[in-house]
Formats: sequence, C-alpha cells, structure tokens
Amino acid sequence: MEPFLAAAIFGLGLCFGSFLNVCVYRLPRGKSVVTPRSACPHCGDLIPLYHNVPVLSWLILRGKCRACKAPISPRYLLIEILTGLLFLGCYTHFGLTLGMLKCTVLGYLLLGLIFTDAETKLLPDAMTLPGLALGVLFSLVVPVNDLASRIMPGLVSPTLRSQISWQWWSLADSLLGAAIGASFLYGAAAIYLRARGVEGMGFGDVKLMAMIGAFLGTKLTVLTIFAASLAGSLFGLSTVLAVWMKRTRRNQARGTSRVAAQRRAWQSARLALRYYEMPFGVFLGGMAILSFFFGNRLLHWYWSPL
Repeated sequence: MEPFLAAAIFGLGLCFGSFLNVCVYRLPRGKSVVTPRSACPHCGDLIPLYHNVPVLSWLILRGKCRACKAPISPRYLLIEILTGLLFLGCYTHFGLTLGMLKCTVLGYLLLGLIFTDAETKLLPDAMTLPGLALGVLFSLVVPVNDLASRIMPGLVSPTLRSQISWQWWSLADSLLGAAIGASFLYGAAAIYLRARGVEGMGFGDVKLMAMIGAFLGTKLTVLTIFAASLAGSLFGLSTVLAVWMKRTRRNQARGTSRVAAQRRAWQSARLALRYYEMPFGVFLGGMAILSFFFGNRLLHWYWSPL
C-alpha cells in the first residue's frame, strides 16, 4: 500500500462522507440532496465553503454553528471519519480493483442507511433500490462465487456447464441472494405481525436485505441475517435489562420494597420490549459490512475439519 495513494483515498472518503451527511439528513425528509446549499438546521445560516471542509471544519468550530452557536451533531464528524476509513479499508483489502469499487459502493450505501435508520427509523428507497440494481450489475463484472455458484453447476451436465460463462452463475447467485434476503425478512415480519398484533419491522428492512443479498450472494446473505438477528437480540435483551435495573433503583429510592420494586420494574421492561422500535437496519447493515470483509474467512474456519 503506497502511503500517498492511501492518503488520497482516505481524503476522498472524507469528502464522500461529507456528502453522505447531506443524504442522511435530507432523504428521510424528502428534500433534494443537490439544492439548496448546506445551512444550519437551527438558524438557517448558509454554510460557506471554507466551513465545509470534512472533519477540520467541525473541529475548528468546536461542534457549533458559527452564527447561532447551536451544537452540531457529532454524527457529522463520525460519518466523515468512518467513510474515510471505509474507503481506505476497501483499498487495503482489495487493491485498485473492481472488487474495491464494489466493496466501497456497498459500504457507502450501508453507512448511510445505518445512520439514517438509527436517527429516523427510516430506510429511504432512494438508497436501497438503486443499491439493489447496482448489486445485480456488479455481479456481472465481479464474481459472487457463492453458494449458488457451487451448487447450480452440479445440477446440469458438464457439457452445458462449460457453455455457460461465470457471469450467468454470478448473476443467478446475486438474484437468489436478493430473493432469499427479502423473503426471509418479509416472512419474519408477517409472522411477527400475526403473532403479536404489532408491526415488527417495516418494508424498508425487506428492501435493504434485498440490496444486501444482491451484493453478497446466498451464503453471506444467510450469514448476515443470522449475525444481525443475534446482535439485535443481544441489544434488545440489554435494553430490557437496563430498563429493569433503572426502574428498580428508582422504585426503591421511593421507599418501595425490593421485591415490589423489581416486580413493577419488570412490567416497565416488558412494555419497553413490546413497544420499543428497534432500528434493525443498523444491525443488518453492520453485519453485512463485516460479512463482505470477513464472512468467507469465518465460514471457512467454521466448516474446516478440526
């Protein structure tokens, strides 16, 4: 890895991260990401170009608007740094190849969707649907080499197999990954709605999982769903436990006995579990990024003989 090229790629990532901040703020609100110019959301003061330098502007202004001194969310700084690291990580992992471009596009979209879902509980179609199309198109130039690529050739004769290029197997794997990802999420949401009477996840998660499946293929799509479900479950249990402990201490401070305080706190924790809207797209997106980088290595380690 050449230091100068790596620094240039990191800087390019910072610039793209600045634009991603615009997308995260405007897309859920139905605004254009092109016009008008960036402005303070509190006072409407237009942000000049010299205050739009990634990372440095936030640090120089100390996280405050130059006009009204209202705080600027650390999210702006975090997204810019993470995007720069994403670009650098893709370059380090794949070099200057089409694989790097595919990884960068997927990670860039997922970063935007993760922060949008965490902030607004929305996953904009303007990111998921183009991402789905890009994932399918990338399968024609960067082989997916996934489960379907290994299984499908065994279902046809060797003569026919030799006549079909890898692009077709890769495309089929991409489409199958999108179908499996979307179907699994849609089925889980339908079952949850029927069992609990409340919506467990929105259709945005279904489209997000279709996009992820198109990029990753079947095997890594299944891994992403499993890992995200595990991470989401641990987060949900941690949230319930935190609510229970906090309410228990509060009830005991009011003079309630320990047993009664714990019982009342458990009722509050159950309500939190039932009605808390977990941004599941955060876990899907995060696990998809990890799967793209390390999924095949993890599965190879898991299935290798002892």
